[in-house]
Amino acid sequence: MKTDRILLKLSGEALAGDKHQGFDEKTVLDVARQVKSVVDAGKQVAIVIGGGNFWRGRTSENMDRVKADQIGMLATVMNCIYAADMFRVAGLKTRIMTPFICANVTELFNRDTAVEALENSEVVFFAGGIGHPYFSTDMATVLMAIEISADVILSGKAIDGVYDSDPKMNPNARKYDMMNMKEIVENKLGVIDLASAVLAMENHMPMMLFGLNEEDSIIKAMTGKFSGTYINA
Repeated sequence: MKTDRILLKLSGEALAGDKHQGFDEKTVLDVARQVKSVVDAGKQVAIVIGGGNFWRGRTSENMDRVKADQIGMLATVMNCIYAADMFRVAGLKTRIMTPFICANVTELFNRDTAVEALENSEVVFFAGGIGHPYFSTDMATVLMAIEISADVILSGKAIDGVYDSDPKMNPNARKYDMMNMKEIVENKLGVIDLASAVLAMENHMPMMLFGLNEEDSIIKAMTGKFSGTYINA
């Protein structure tokens, strides 16, 4: 499978490490080290980060859904600012793009500019979701991957693949090595939200889902030593 340009999706919780909220510098620096290895090998890497280490939906029924989602978008911007700076420490060139203006903090998304940056070995962070409420960072991940013509989505999560049941609840849960995006959609497996899965399926965008906390998991996914679940679109 061609993997010259990848869209790496990182969950906010994974970046929090064992603290489960905020940032864990050691974890983020390790991700940066792995991404640098991939970029040094000639691959192009764009990144979307979730906001779950800061914010997950409405805090009460009294809160407006639109406002809650806007807070979530800003949480992803904070995550990308932090991660981009840690990547700089690791020796990478980065830029952050958002679908809305953030003064001098980020730049407004432009597809041509993003692709040019990737071709110049910059790591491009797509923050702020798609800029509208009611859409998750799963949708931003798939949409951005399609827009920049990525070869595959790498999805680093706190769990190491897709299982037939919750492995935390069922010690005998079976992990899938490979499956089709159509199965995700038809069985509503919740690996990514349904609308995002449909978009990926319709645009033939494959996904590799793996455990971010496994040693060198990003490098392994890019060098044929992948041990998660490959989802064929």
